[in-house]
Amino acid sequence: MGEDHQLTVIEVPSSNRWQEISLRRMERLEKLIESRLINEADYIFSLDVDSKFYGRWGAESLGRLVGAIHPWYYNTFREKFPYERRPESQAFIPYAEGDFYYGGAVIGGLVKDVYQLAKTCWKQLDIDAAKSIEAAWQEESHLNKYFLYNKPSKLLSPEYLWDDKKSNPREIKIIRYSQVYKNYREVRPNP
Repeated sequence: MGEDHQLTVIEVPSSNRWQEISLRRMERLEKLIESRLINEADYIFSLDVDSKFYGRWGAESLGRLVGAIHPWYYNTFREKFPYERRPESQAFIPYAEGDFYYGGAVIGGLVKDVYQLAKTCWKQLDIDAAKSIEAAWQEESHLNKYFLYNKPSKLLSPEYLWDDKKSNPREIKIIRYSQVYKNYREVRPNP
């Protein structure tokens, strides 16, 4: 990291279900920003820990609100996106709507904008929980709903959120950050 830059890793408690960790991301982001970052940082990025940096990741990724195109859906028609399709969920996106499918493993931007995203998504997750609804892809479903109506100012290509299980296609020249292969039975309490 360059001079005057700081990377802070914040551990989160484990859970019996990996989905619970995912579901709590927005709440944790909101509380972290409120308690520590609101006046201390300009930008915040939340990245999945089970990933690896392979290439340079620099100032080109900064923006007011940053999203990354999901590596498994960047060249898929929107009808095939795994959006939440149940109308009773706060994350519901109709089949005729949507532009990209955003990966939940990379969220970033100005602290105040990420705070608004986290606060909104957490509120919607809470409403769903009160109705015993868990969106198809937990917080990622709510993130996609948020980005549908609050477009990110910076859209990162899948090179910023790849998956080591995928082969490298011609159009992706550099893999900067990728979810690594893992044996889910070893690292997750439930597969």
